Amino acid sequence: MKKTAIILGATGLTGGFLLKLLLKDDRYKKIKLFSRSSVGFTHLKQEEHLIDLFELEKHREYFQADEVFCCIGTTKSKTPGNETYKKIDYGIPFAAAKICSENKIDTFIVISAMGANPDSKVFSNKTKGEMERDVLKQEISNTYILQPGLISGDRDEKRLGESIAKFFFKILNPIIPKKYRSISPKTIAKAMIVLANQGHSKTRVENQTLKEIAKDA
Repeated sequence: MKKTAIILGATGLTGGFLLKLLLKDDRYKKIKLFSRSSVGFTHLKQEEHLIDLFELEKHREYFQADEVFCCIGTTKSKTPGNETYKKIDYGIPFAAAKICSENKIDTFIVISAMGANPDSKVFSNKTKGEMERDVLKQEISNTYILQPGLISGDRDEKRLGESIAKFFFKILNPIIPKKYRSISPKTIAKAMIVLANQGHSKTRVENQTLKEIAKDA
Protein backbone atom coordinates (compact mmCIF):
# COMPACT_ATOMS: atom_id res chain seq x y z
CA MET A 1 0.00 0.00 0.00
CA LYS A 2 1.53 3.30 -1.09
CA LYS A 3 1.68 6.03 1.52
CA THR A 4 0.83 9.69 1.97
CA ALA A 5 3.31 12.00 3.66
CA ILE A 6 3.01 15.54 4.99
CA ILE A 7 5.93 17.97 4.95
CA LEU A 8 5.98 21.12 7.06
CA GLY A 9 8.72 23.43 5.82
CA ALA A 10 9.20 22.19 2.26
CA THR A 11 10.37 25.67 1.18
CA GLY A 12 13.36 25.42 3.51
CA LEU A 13 16.75 23.89 2.88
CA THR A 14 16.23 20.41 4.36
CA GLY A 15 12.52 20.31 3.54
CA GLY A 16 13.29 21.05 -0.10
CA PHE A 17 15.64 18.08 -0.37
CA LEU A 18 13.12 15.89 1.44
CA LEU A 19 10.34 16.84 -0.98
CA LYS A 20 12.43 16.01 -4.04
CA LEU A 21 13.42 12.64 -2.59
CA LEU A 22 9.85 11.72 -1.64
CA LEU A 23 8.51 12.69 -5.07
CA LYS A 24 10.93 10.16 -6.59
CA ASP A 25 10.15 7.47 -4.01
CA ASP A 26 7.71 4.85 -5.32
CA ARG A 27 6.55 4.03 -1.79
CA TYR A 28 4.68 7.34 -1.68
CA LYS A 29 1.56 8.19 -3.69
CA LYS A 30 0.95 11.71 -2.34
CA ILE A 31 3.03 14.42 -0.66
CA LYS A 32 1.02 17.12 1.13
CA LEU A 33 2.76 20.41 1.76
CA PHE A 34 1.65 22.84 4.45
CA SER A 35 3.44 26.18 4.24
CA ARG A 36 2.90 29.92 3.91
CA SER A 37 4.46 30.10 0.43
CA SER A 38 4.63 27.83 -2.61
CA VAL A 39 7.64 25.67 -3.44
CA GLY A 40 7.38 27.10 -6.96
CA PHE A 41 6.68 23.96 -8.98
CA THR A 42 3.97 21.35 -9.39
CA HIS A 43 4.00 17.55 -9.47
CA LEU A 44 1.29 14.92 -9.88
CA LYS A 45 2.05 13.53 -6.41
CA GLN A 46 2.17 16.95 -4.77
CA GLU A 47 -0.67 18.74 -2.95
CA GLU A 48 -0.02 22.24 -1.60
CA HIS A 49 -1.89 23.90 1.23
CA LEU A 50 -0.86 27.55 1.57
CA ILE A 51 -1.81 28.52 5.10
CA ASP A 52 -0.76 30.45 8.18
CA LEU A 53 1.25 27.80 10.02
CA PHE A 54 0.54 29.57 13.31
CA GLU A 55 -3.07 28.49 12.76
CA LEU A 56 -2.33 24.91 11.76
CA GLU A 57 -5.10 23.51 13.97
CA LYS A 58 -7.71 25.22 11.80
CA HIS A 59 -6.71 22.87 8.97
CA ARG A 60 -6.80 19.59 10.87
CA GLU A 61 -9.38 18.08 8.50
CA TYR A 62 -6.79 18.16 5.68
CA PHE A 63 -4.00 16.97 7.97
CA GLN A 64 -4.39 13.29 7.10
CA ALA A 65 -1.42 11.10 6.20
CA ASP A 66 0.69 8.08 7.13
CA GLU A 67 3.73 10.15 8.10
CA VAL A 68 4.52 13.74 9.04
CA PHE A 69 7.93 15.33 8.51
CA CYS A 70 8.45 18.60 10.37
CA CYS A 71 11.34 20.65 8.98
CA ILE A 72 10.31 23.94 10.56
CA GLY A 73 12.94 26.11 12.19
CA THR A 74 14.43 29.58 12.42
CA THR A 75 17.45 31.32 13.98
CA LYS A 76 17.86 34.20 16.42
CA SER A 77 19.45 36.29 13.66
CA LYS A 78 16.45 35.81 11.41
CA THR A 79 13.84 35.98 14.19
CA PRO A 80 15.31 38.07 17.04
CA GLY A 81 12.04 38.42 18.95
CA ASN A 82 11.66 35.65 21.54
CA GLU A 83 7.88 35.45 21.22
CA THR A 84 7.89 34.88 17.45
CA TYR A 85 10.90 32.58 17.69
CA LYS A 86 9.04 30.36 20.15
CA LYS A 87 5.89 30.37 18.02
CA ILE A 88 7.97 28.94 15.16
CA ASP A 89 10.39 26.54 16.84
CA TYR A 90 8.03 25.34 19.58
CA GLY A 91 4.50 26.24 18.52
CA ILE A 92 4.36 24.79 15.01
CA PRO A 93 6.01 21.39 15.75
CA PHE A 94 3.93 20.98 18.91
CA ALA A 95 0.68 21.82 17.08
CA ALA A 96 1.59 19.34 14.32
CA ALA A 97 2.32 16.58 16.83
CA LYS A 98 -0.94 17.27 18.64
CA ILE A 99 -2.92 16.96 15.40
CA CYS A 100 -1.03 13.76 14.54
CA SER A 101 -2.16 12.29 17.85
CA GLU A 102 -5.76 13.39 17.32
CA ASN A 103 -5.86 12.18 13.70
CA LYS A 104 -4.21 8.83 14.48
CA ILE A 105 -1.08 9.49 12.41
CA ASP A 106 1.48 7.16 13.92
CA THR A 107 4.76 8.51 12.49
CA PHE A 108 6.11 11.97 13.35
CA ILE A 109 9.66 13.07 12.55
CA VAL A 110 10.88 16.50 13.61
CA ILE A 111 14.18 18.35 13.30
CA SER A 112 15.40 19.73 16.61
CA ALA A 113 19.01 20.61 17.40
CA MET A 114 22.07 19.45 19.25
CA GLY A 115 22.01 20.91 22.75
CA ALA A 116 18.22 21.00 23.07
CA ASN A 117 17.34 21.03 26.76
CA PRO A 118 14.21 22.41 28.48
CA ASP A 119 16.39 23.46 31.45
CA SER A 120 18.99 25.30 29.37
CA LYS A 121 19.72 28.96 30.06
CA VAL A 122 20.24 29.48 26.30
CA PHE A 123 16.86 30.51 24.89
CA SER A 124 17.11 28.60 21.60
CA ASN A 125 18.25 25.39 23.29
CA LYS A 126 15.55 25.75 25.94
CA THR A 127 12.86 26.29 23.28
CA LYS A 128 13.95 23.21 21.33
CA GLY A 129 14.08 21.19 24.54
CA GLU A 130 10.56 22.23 25.51
CA MET A 131 9.38 21.31 22.01
CA GLU A 132 10.94 17.84 22.28
CA ARG A 133 9.43 17.29 25.72
CA ASP A 134 5.90 18.27 24.69
CA VAL A 135 6.01 16.45 21.36
CA LEU A 136 6.87 13.25 23.21
CA LYS A 137 3.91 13.80 25.53
CA GLN A 138 1.63 13.26 22.50
CA GLU A 139 2.66 9.59 22.58
CA ILE A 140 2.78 9.11 18.81
CA SER A 141 3.88 5.52 18.18
CA ASN A 142 6.83 6.30 15.93
CA THR A 143 8.30 9.62 17.02
CA TYR A 144 11.83 10.52 15.98
CA ILE A 145 13.54 13.72 17.10
CA LEU A 146 16.56 14.64 15.02
CA GLN A 147 19.44 16.47 16.69
CA PRO A 148 21.81 17.49 13.89
CA GLY A 149 24.89 19.66 14.23
CA LEU A 150 25.38 22.76 12.11
CA ILE A 151 23.51 22.22 8.84
CA SER A 152 25.72 23.02 5.85
CA GLY A 153 24.49 24.34 2.50
CA ASP A 154 23.45 27.67 1.00
CA ARG A 155 20.23 29.38 2.04
CA ASP A 156 18.36 32.04 0.09
CA GLU A 157 18.56 34.57 2.91
CA LYS A 158 21.84 35.88 4.27
CA ARG A 159 22.81 34.74 7.75
CA LEU A 160 26.24 36.23 8.46
CA GLY A 161 26.76 34.38 11.73
CA GLU A 162 25.94 31.01 10.16
CA SER A 163 28.12 31.79 7.11
CA ILE A 164 31.13 32.50 9.32
CA ALA A 165 30.47 29.39 11.42
CA LYS A 166 30.16 27.22 8.30
CA PHE A 167 33.44 28.61 6.95
CA PHE A 168 35.33 27.61 10.09
CA PHE A 169 33.48 24.29 10.39
CA LYS A 170 34.55 23.43 6.84
CA ILE A 171 38.19 24.04 7.73
CA LEU A 172 38.06 22.36 11.14
CA ASN A 173 35.66 19.51 10.30
CA PRO A 174 38.41 16.86 9.94
CA ILE A 175 39.65 17.42 13.50
CA ILE A 176 36.29 18.05 15.19
CA PRO A 177 34.79 15.02 17.01
CA LYS A 178 32.26 13.29 14.73
CA LYS A 179 29.39 14.15 17.05
CA TYR A 180 29.87 17.87 16.39
CA ARG A 181 30.74 17.92 12.70
CA SER A 182 28.52 19.75 10.22
CA ILE A 183 25.89 17.78 8.31
CA SER A 184 24.32 18.36 4.90
CA PRO A 185 20.57 18.94 4.53
CA LYS A 186 20.37 16.13 1.99
CA THR A 187 21.86 13.72 4.53
CA ILE A 188 19.21 14.75 7.06
CA ALA A 189 16.45 14.32 4.47
CA LYS A 190 17.69 10.84 3.55
CA ALA A 191 17.84 9.85 7.21
CA MET A 192 14.28 11.04 7.75
CA ILE A 193 12.99 8.75 5.01
CA VAL A 194 14.91 5.77 6.36
CA LEU A 195 13.55 6.41 9.87
CA ALA A 196 10.00 6.63 8.54
CA ASN A 197 10.28 3.33 6.70
CA GLN A 198 12.66 1.28 8.84
CA GLY A 199 12.39 2.82 12.31
CA HIS A 200 15.16 3.06 14.89
CA SER A 201 15.84 1.90 18.42
CA LYS A 202 16.17 5.45 19.78
CA THR A 203 13.67 8.30 19.76
CA ARG A 204 16.34 11.01 19.76
CA VAL A 205 18.72 10.59 16.83
CA GLU A 206 21.99 12.51 17.03
CA ASN A 207 24.28 13.96 14.38
CA GLN A 208 26.63 11.05 13.64
CA THR A 209 23.81 8.51 13.80
CA LEU A 210 21.90 10.50 11.19
CA LYS A 211 24.88 10.23 8.85
CA GLU A 212 25.09 6.49 9.39
CA ILE A 213 21.35 6.00 8.85
CA ALA A 214 21.44 8.05 5.64
CA LYS A 215 23.88 5.57 4.11
CA ASP A 216 21.00 3.08 3.88
CA ALA A 217 18.89 5.44 1.76
